[in-house]
Amino acid sequence: MRLYHSGDRGEPVRDIQRRLTGLGIHTDVDGSYGSDTVAAVQTFQEARGLPTDGIVGPETWRTLVDAGFRLGDRMLYRRSPMMRGDDVSRLQQSLGSLGFDAGKVDGFFGPDTLRAVLDFQHNRGMAEDGFAGREVVEELLLMSKATEKPPREAVREHEWIDSLPHPIAGARIYVDPDRVEPSKPDPTWLAATHLASDLQIAGARVLLSRSVDTAPTERFRAQRANRLDVQIVVSITVPPDDAEGVFYFGTPLSTSDAGNAIAVHLATRLGIPALPRAVPILKETRSPAIVVAVATPSAGTGAKIAEAIIDLYANGPDED
Repeated sequence: MRLYHSGDRGEPVRDIQRRLTGLGIHTDVDGSYGSDTVAAVQTFQEARGLPTDGIVGPETWRTLVDAGFRLGDRMLYRRSPMMRGDDVSRLQQSLGSLGFDAGKVDGFFGPDTLRAVLDFQHNRGMAEDGFAGREVVEELLLMSKATEKPPREAVREHEWIDSLPHPIAGARIYVDPDRVEPSKPDPTWLAATHLASDLQIAGARVLLSRSVDTAPTERFRAQRANRLDVQIVVSITVPPDDAEGVFYFGTPLSTSDAGNAIAVHLATRLGIPALPRAVPILKETRSPAIVVAVATPSAGTGAKIAEAIIDLYANGPDED
């Protein structure tokens, strides 16, 4: 899709404004992308863990559409491409809180969510068809009033945090240099290779998300991390909105506690804040993931990240 930004006019802008208003974020619904619409988009982006540039590009648009779905509004099921939306996140959250492992609360109706729905239907003596319609939603709400527990995904993350400190030797760490603009110099590669080298010297098994002369999409790199079954994902990028930080997965519906612990540990040592975001490399990876966003990545950046990760394994995360 094209980018929508300040100065644009027309029905697509009006659609964006209607969706924002429907989510309780005020803007004039007049089809004109003015300063109030920019501010409304930025408010939405900040709440959803997206770069706050005030521009509606592909990721902001997908997230805006996802936010309009409420659990019970439509039948949810496994298909290709996967169904996605806030209603899927709510379904995953509800299943997980009842002990049915739907995996990460990422808003995608994938194989983990399907298995959890089937397990739930079997447990409740319902038709085992994998479809989450009104009957499943009503049964979930009924059970949720009786008992709730931490989602299985959260339990796994806490188990990993509690296992620290332990040796870094053999740990599978995915290093992801994000090539923001393929036509320009690649500072993230320099930082990533120094990070990878230092981690390998410490005994970790490092897997790079790409080669020096390629630029796969962020979503593709996240899928590769899942296929490789890594323990931690460390991405390095140049922030498009000049907001430096160490980002971890966090939305109004779900937060990665392990990602938060790693981000805080690194942020303290890099002198930048730890903040929630929901970009694909954080949202779509099963492993705890962080993104180090700095204006000028360098060899020194890679060395500092490596030092912090080695210390994380050796001494555990910083105490709150």
